Amino acid sequence: MKLQQLRYLVEVARQGLNVSEAAETLYTSQPGISKQIKLLEEELGVVVFERSGKRLTAITEPGKAVLEIATRMLGDAENIRRIGEEYAGGDSGSLVIATTHTQARYALPTVVKKFVDRHPKVRLSLHQGHPTQIAEWTLKGEADIAIATESLDKYPQLLMLPCYQWGHCVIAPDGHPILGDKSLSLAALARWPLITYDSAFAGRSRINKAFELAQLTPNVVLTAIDADVIKTYVGLGLGLGIIAGMAFDPPRDTGLQAIDAAHLFGSNTTRIGLRRGTYVRRYEYDFIELFASHLTRKAVDMAMAGARPNEEYQL
Repeated sequence: MKLQQLRYLVEVARQGLNVSEAAETLYTSQPGISKQIKLLEEELGVVVFERSGKRLTAITEPGKAVLEIATRMLGDAENIRRIGEEYAGGDSGSLVIATTHTQARYALPTVVKKFVDRHPKVRLSLHQGHPTQIAEWTLKGEADIAIATESLDKYPQLLMLPCYQWGHCVIAPDGHPILGDKSLSLAALARWPLITYDSAFAGRSRINKAFELAQLTPNVVLTAIDADVIKTYVGLGLGLGIIAGMAFDPPRDTGLQAIDAAHLFGSNTTRIGLRRGTYVRRYEYDFIELFASHLTRKAVDMAMAGARPNEEYQL
């Protein structure tokens, strides 16, 4: 039995029994994966995958038990590697953060500066993507830490810890009629063209839900994955923008004004995520606490052990 064979098993299961996609993800050949899985099944005396011809169709009952243990073994092997790297490397190492543009552009710069000053020999990388990509990168070990706002509850293998709450704002060009309204309402917004986030980003689900509950249909004429693009098109007069409040910067965003819209769309919680059962290196604890001061090493360890951070930490 080899770790590589276990990796093949787990990746094939993760890819919905699609051997071609597993081969592409693992940078190997489809026949090579099929051969190694067959050899492992023969060694174990257990059929892991049911087949119809050459196609895998289901995971057998003993196969489910094998996959559960294989996943745990691969995680333990990765943890051993991380321990070795940490202690052999002294104060050096690498840290990959998977996050959205909004977090990378507006929430992380100060944290990154403090972290780099404190850990100059750690190579820090930021991978930007949508929440699904962020989750997948972290699950596969391509990223160490995930930071996102939209719920990642479809990924129970990730431990998501609440960091901070934020609300949306509406941005409009100087002189826009909506700036003269005494109070901002959904009905008023529904009368104007709107520019906001793509459906996977930055609390968009709350925006949709608010209009739906009010039985209003917003006129969304353009969507984007980051606030800077939204602000650009608002400045061109294409519509009002709905963005994260943190993304409006008065000194830089000249010609635009912001109106608080938290009362319309509610609050959003940004979370930081780790693979469950992973070995957390010392500088990772440090990064997490720099990003959210209440997430101390003790708090992270408690959550990893099964505590419920959503209940324990009041945001």
